[in-house]
This record gives sequence, structure tokens and C-alpha cells, in this order.
Amino acid sequence: MSSLEVTWFLLIGVLLTVYAILDGFDLGVGSMYIFAKKDSHRRKLLSSVGPFWDGNEVWLLTGAGAIFAAFPHVYATVFSGFYLAMMLVLFALIFRAVSLEYRNKQDSDSWRKGWDLAFWLGSALPALLLGVALGNVVRGLPLDAQMNFTGNFFTLLNPYALAFGLLGLAMFVTHGAIFAKLRTDGELAQQVAGWASKSWWAYLSLLLVVHVTTVVTEQHLISNFLSVPVLWLVPALGLAMVILIKVYLAKARYGLAFVFSSLAIAFHMATVGAGIFPNMVFAINDPKLSLTISTASSSSLTLMVMLVMALVGMPIVLGYTIWVYRAFAGKVEVDSGY
Repeated sequence: MSSLEVTWFLLIGVLLTVYAILDGFDLGVGSMYIFAKKDSHRRKLLSSVGPFWDGNEVWLLTGAGAIFAAFPHVYATVFSGFYLAMMLVLFALIFRAVSLEYRNKQDSDSWRKGWDLAFWLGSALPALLLGVALGNVVRGLPLDAQMNFTGNFFTLLNPYALAFGLLGLAMFVTHGAIFAKLRTDGELAQQVAGWASKSWWAYLSLLLVVHVTTVVTEQHLISNFLSVPVLWLVPALGLAMVILIKVYLAKARYGLAFVFSSLAIAFHMATVGAGIFPNMVFAINDPKLSLTISTASSSSLTLMVMLVMALVGMPIVLGYTIWVYRAFAGKVEVDSGY
């Protein structure tokens, strides 16, 4: 393997991690949105993520584009194998975006309730399915010698991947509830603080289930940890960050709770990367057919050109992201846009 291949493996990991942290909180807000009963509370939740959600999704598009450019065989295998699931995610995200813009276009309870349902499904479904997709990639897929996925839609609905999906949903709900607490006040702020504490227990429980299941049943994911024992610090720190979320929720220090929630996501993603490397997609039927960073990568010239483009483009996107968050910082009001 070359240094360029390793660099792109790490860069894609960074892009997807930033996406999980940023879009994770607005998917989380949308996933618990349906439980807010007052219209004023729902409008506040919409306003809390309104300035950010579309910019957050740029990181997902960038990550997918980077996979396409740097590891085209992985892109072809995964996206063709996950075609139905990815279409569900795509349509859910479309309805989510439309619901944000159209919910308050008419003064009608039935109109708003319909778009509220669309926003909730458009948030919860991607949060779940993206986790299921990642769980399948981590666990491995049945592949043939031509790098084609040989399973079907129901192959993807295995217990390990479903647990991964539920973990992602619980993680995003906790992350989103903490963010909503920072952006709201009054009765709604008290409600979302309670939701954060309740979802944290599901988050911790599912994280432990996934970790234990991985060690017991997915031996290929712990081989790197056995070879380099210091890597065990990565999942351990991830677990520590999750525990610190609860510590600072109990102290009502929600800013620090959000920081530790973000760090927890970063360490979880790092754990995934450390477990699968140098594979991009593990072939569960025959490990020799696995897509590694060497067998699935583009040419060195393509990787170098794309790296130059990334080094130019990423600071621009990052700078814009920072500007938006600074410009729209603080508490939201009912009439602040949504």
C-alpha cells in the first residue's frame, strides 16, 4: 500500500466523522421532533437546525465524492449493493428538506402535521439506515471475484447491522437533544434535557452490545487491536467520552456535554477505521476477495490530483461552516425563520 492510499483512507474517515458530528445533531433533533406537542416548540426545534442542516450535508456529499474518486471499486460495490437502502435515505432527506421549507406555508393543522411527519421520518430513517449501512460495511459483505455484492436487501438486515443502526439513532438523538438544549430555553429546554438523559441510556447500552458482539463474533475487526494493543485505547476513550456526557448532563453543563458527545462520535469512527484497516469492504464469504485500500484505489495520479483539490477546497468549506455557526449562535425564538 502507498502513502497516498493511506492518506485518502484517513481523509475519508475525517470527512465522514465531521458529517456524523454536524449532521448528527440535526438528524437527532428531527428524530425526537415528533415528541414535541406544542406548535411553538416544534417551530423552535426547526429554527435551531434551520441555518445549519443543508451545510452539514455537504460533508456527506464530499465524503461520498471522495470515495468515488479515491476508491471507485468500493463506491461501485457498496452503492450498488445498498441501492434500495440508499434510495430510501435519499428520498427521506429530500422530504426532510422540503418539509422544512413548506411546513408553515399554510395556516392549517393538518398541513403542518403532514409535514411534521415527513420531517420526523426524513430525520429518523436516515439516522437508522446510515448506521445499518455502516454496520454492514464494518461486518463485511458477500462479494464475488468481480467485486460485486452477491447478497440481497434482506442480507443487509442482519442483527449486527441492525444493532449498529439503532446505536447510530440513539447516538444522534442524544447528540441532537444536547444541541437543542443549547439552542432553546424555557419549557422546551427542560424537555429536551430530559430526552438527552433518557436516550443516553439507550446509547450506552447499545454501544456495549455492539462492542461485546464485535469482540465475540467479528474476529477480523479485532485483529489490528490484538496486533497493536495500544489501539484498545481508541474504543476505551470513546466509551469514556460517552460516560462524561452523562456526568456533565447531571451537572447541567450542556456545552461540555456537547463537546464530549462530539468527541465520542469521533472516537467511535476512529474505532471503526482502526478495525477495518487496510480493508475498505471485508468479504465475509472469502477474505481474499476483500476490497483493500490497495486493490480498490484509483491510480496514484488521480489520488495526487484529488489530494491537491481537497487541500484547496476543504479549508473553504470549513471556513464557511465556522462562519455560519458563529453568525447564528445563541438561543432561537419562535419567529426566527421557521
